Amino acid sequence: MNATTVARQCTLCEAHCGILVTVEDLQVTRIEGNPDDVLSKGYICPKATAMGGLHHDPDRLRTPMKKVGTEFVPIGWDEAIAEVGRRLRKVRAEHGAHAVGMYLGNPAAHSSSVIYGGMLRAALGTNNFFTASSIDQFPQEFAAWQMFGSNVLMPVADIDRTHRLVILGANPAVSNGSITTMPGARDRIKAVRKRGGTVVVIDPRRTETVKLADEHVAVAPGGDAYLLLGMLHVLVAEGLVDGAAVRSRTTGFDELRALVAEATPEWAAPLAGVEAEVIRRLAREHAAAPSAVMYGRIGVCHQVTGTLTHWLINVINAVTGNLDRAGGQMFATPAVDAARMARRVPLAGYGKWTDRSGRFKSFRAELPVAVLADEMLDEGPGQIRAMVTYAGNPVLSTPQGGRLDEALAGLDFYVAVDMYITETTRHADLILPPISPLEREDMDIVLSVFSVRNSLRFNPRVFEPPVGGLEDWEIMARLAVEILPLPVRRVTGRALTAVLDRLSPLRLASAGIAVGPYGVLRKGPGGVTVSKLRKTAGGIDLGPLLPRLRDLIATKDRKVHLAPELLLDGARELVAEAGRGAAVTAPADGFDLRLIGRRHLRSNNSWLHNLPSMVKGKPRCTVLMHPDDAVERGLADGDPAVVSSRIGAIVVPVEASDEIRRGTVAIPHGWGHREPGVGWTVAAGLPGANVNLLHDPKATDSFTGNSAVNGTWVTVAPAPGAPEVAEQPEEAAIPG
Repeated sequence: MNATTVARQCTLCEAHCGILVTVEDLQVTRIEGNPDDVLSKGYICPKATAMGGLHHDPDRLRTPMKKVGTEFVPIGWDEAIAEVGRRLRKVRAEHGAHAVGMYLGNPAAHSSSVIYGGMLRAALGTNNFFTASSIDQFPQEFAAWQMFGSNVLMPVADIDRTHRLVILGANPAVSNGSITTMPGARDRIKAVRKRGGTVVVIDPRRTETVKLADEHVAVAPGGDAYLLLGMLHVLVAEGLVDGAAVRSRTTGFDELRALVAEATPEWAAPLAGVEAEVIRRLAREHAAAPSAVMYGRIGVCHQVTGTLTHWLINVINAVTGNLDRAGGQMFATPAVDAARMARRVPLAGYGKWTDRSGRFKSFRAELPVAVLADEMLDEGPGQIRAMVTYAGNPVLSTPQGGRLDEALAGLDFYVAVDMYITETTRHADLILPPISPLEREDMDIVLSVFSVRNSLRFNPRVFEPPVGGLEDWEIMARLAVEILPLPVRRVTGRALTAVLDRLSPLRLASAGIAVGPYGVLRKGPGGVTVSKLRKTAGGIDLGPLLPRLRDLIATKDRKVHLAPELLLDGARELVAEAGRGAAVTAPADGFDLRLIGRRHLRSNNSWLHNLPSMVKGKPRCTVLMHPDDAVERGLADGDPAVVSSRIGAIVVPVEASDEIRRGTVAIPHGWGHREPGVGWTVAAGLPGANVNLLHDPKATDSFTGNSAVNGTWVTVAPAPGAPEVAEQPEEAAIPG
């Protein structure tokens, strides 16, 4: 059979890099970057090459599976869907709508099928809805909602035109950006310097991004908010703000001035672990640059001060005149303009309900995943008795003190939409597997909202789906119909199913494009259509980001709120606590090291560890620590070590390196494939350890409940008699 090559995107992370997939005899033989892709321009990372291995993986589920005793056995689609509907309806009838919980993992947002995830949630009518966003991005959304009136209005760093890029808590050289989607981030960062600009990375670790930068500021874990307050003091005290922009477009500057009056660099320095003169210089250089942008991401989301930190990042960009201008913070104009739609459909919904303890308020019509185990285990009205999960593995990806296994095992019913039997889905009564990513066609209408350049790209199928196989959205649509009450379902179910079968996400996206800023209803016959898009080799370039906040802003007075009362009060308390010796960077009794997270170019949360090409070589689930810290504890590179927190302990090998600040250690998340019944053969042979067993689920961002997994206090000690950690041979076969 002749080889064929299909141009599409890798959908394993937010970057959605353009790839060329070559197939021969129904086998993927090569995956390479697509030089014609309008956004990634030929760049790919190693994860993209794993798309073939994922498709051909013999452990991937290809038919619904039902648990019978302790084993999973195949079952037909109609029978499986009917059983899900019957059992979910039973739980709702006996215990109410809120007795059914739902969890969406972040792969759900990597396709437009997420629209149907929302539809299923609406059909369930439950308050017990959770997503990976509350372990990922809630602080960014909350800050955007407070400042701009909509949680969708999270600004993007205009990296391609900036003269000064300051990065906090992000490692785009590995991630290729997140909520600032920038495929080929390494080249984009290098381009800042080539045009005479400056790149600064503020991070406790000398990350892969630091190696591309002009300067590394090794902030103490959790010290970012203090550093930013100190910078803001300098900007205000030295008159370095853009007065015209502040007066014409914002409110709250006087309150901001009062907040930072005493937050001098000398006050901030010991709290942030950064010298006062460095803080002062960072502020001055940000104000002096022709254009500048501070970009913060998941590392600063994962703190108890996550919302305050993202607010301060936005404030510094705004008061220096770098909000909604080329080279600063901007807002994309995607083909399906979700930000404009969000003005008419408010999504924040803060405090409409709470978890049963009353501690956590709903935000974006969901609760933080930090309370998921409690809501299942704590008896009483509203207790979750049935669960639906979609593309998520919260047993590994969320802090829950080891209680989520117990909680899932005790449910009356649990259905998972997933391609694998994972640490989470092994507890399911039924697993409904969608077809593989290479068998789907789609358009990216979700992540393009946060792209560094406006574009639209089509994702064609590489393989035809198997007979009877279902896409994610088809599974969600069928479940949404199946949980309708019996009289309604009997009358309308068949007709509704027929309608939904024709309303694929691709058709919905096509309608959104038609009415969008580049569509035929605005641009006439020359507008963008799906038909035109299908004919391109790498999508349609829609141009650079443009100033548009005046049209998008959703605050009642149409102004940027620099000092929302909630955040101002939180910052005042943060300053007051520091004065009482209770700063978030203050030492904890009995513990002497701060634990932070770490990403790797060949890993993506918990779901690429079953592919030999992604796990070969040295173990990557290690505790990275400074050599001097290791020596003080009788440890050397490669030694097994016990890492202990107030919550739990794990054993991992030591990786000694001076790339990390003394007093700080880093462990990647997503590992811990040790549980019986997991269907990942390769991953089970290289299990690693679940770092989330160390994090306190009660440690959260004070506004959103976003889990705070950066800054956990730990100890590290030798692990006598611990088994050696397995190493994957370099010559491991690569499926497909």
